[in-house]
Amino acid sequence: MAWQPADELAQAVALEVLLHGPLGRSELARRLSLAPATLTRISTELIRAGLLVEAPHAATRGTGRPSIPLDVIPEAHYFLGIKLSGDALMSTITNLRADVLSYREIPLSSRDADYIVAQIAVLVQEARAEHAIDAVGICLGGVVTEDGTVNSAPFLDWRDVPLARLVEERSGLPVFASNDLAAFTEAQHWFGLGTGHANFATLTLGVGVGFGCVANGRLLANSDSGVGLVGHWPLDPLGPPCSRGHRGCAEAMLTIPAIERDVSTAIGRPARWSEIIELATLGDPAASRILASSGRALGRLIAAVANLTAPELVVLGGEGVDIAWTAVDAVQEGIEEQRDPRASKVRVELASGGNETWCRGAAVVAIQGYVLAAKQRSVN
Repeated sequence: MAWQPADELAQAVALEVLLHGPLGRSELARRLSLAPATLTRISTELIRAGLLVEAPHAATRGTGRPSIPLDVIPEAHYFLGIKLSGDALMSTITNLRADVLSYREIPLSSRDADYIVAQIAVLVQEARAEHAIDAVGICLGGVVTEDGTVNSAPFLDWRDVPLARLVEERSGLPVFASNDLAAFTEAQHWFGLGTGHANFATLTLGVGVGFGCVANGRLLANSDSGVGLVGHWPLDPLGPPCSRGHRGCAEAMLTIPAIERDVSTAIGRPARWSEIIELATLGDPAASRILASSGRALGRLIAAVANLTAPELVVLGGEGVDIAWTAVDAVQEGIEEQRDPRASKVRVELASGGNETWCRGAAVVAIQGYVLAAKQRSVN
């Protein structure tokens, strides 16, 4: 069943229930400033259309007059979220509320666009054998336009690849592509730690460093989104140099490859990320010292984000998020170094650093495209 509310008011009601439900009618009317009679008419229409249902046994959110709450049916719609890296495709199937139902990962033997599109089509076909997929979302590191064209993705050596259109032609489904940080941020906004917050920021740590911001309930984005500009934000004038010669920038202090390099040099043998975290947890002097330095740098970056954007919270994610809890004291020191003592405490929340989180972000991009009717086209 398609998501097709009759008008903007009906769409607003359906979205409010999707994002914050189950909700009683009186609470919905209060949230959307609707007259009770208007809300009753709209909710009746949405129930008749199959978009909402009465859920008498659900716990309502809000403080409105007790009533039978309204909710969506999460399993009425399914979405495929795909994260594209340089050497693998990772995918999840989710329901309408982005609950992950399954996860799959397949290796890539080429970075050729036609080959990758063919592999994505295989994932779509397999997903459709399990569930009636309504839309597909794809995220990757790079600059991606609103129509799903990858303007640049250096790790794939891609320029101006119309990824969404190519996958649509192979799959027959609506396809939405996005920068991976934007997808992560939108997932936190709609169904994650940022839910209910009009202003929050995200920082992701991994192969690179990413920064996202939701202001007044909307993701801030422009043509530079996906370039990774925060990667060279200065954090420690005495820190190690990055690939471009910047000393102590975010790339040099916070990325997994940089920390692996520094720890490997310090202990005299190669060390991978999981081992480094274990060494630091066990009190190894070299690993602990380097992670403490990175943690302090992370605190400074969190403080800079808080000082410049005044978020209600900062969400940390990505494969390198372990820095935040391994070096928690150093992170707090870094925040305090760069934060006026009169300012409010910065609220920091940690998201999962697993690949499923990125795939879930891609699925949320598909959910948004589907329910917001960003594309009006038939589905085969």
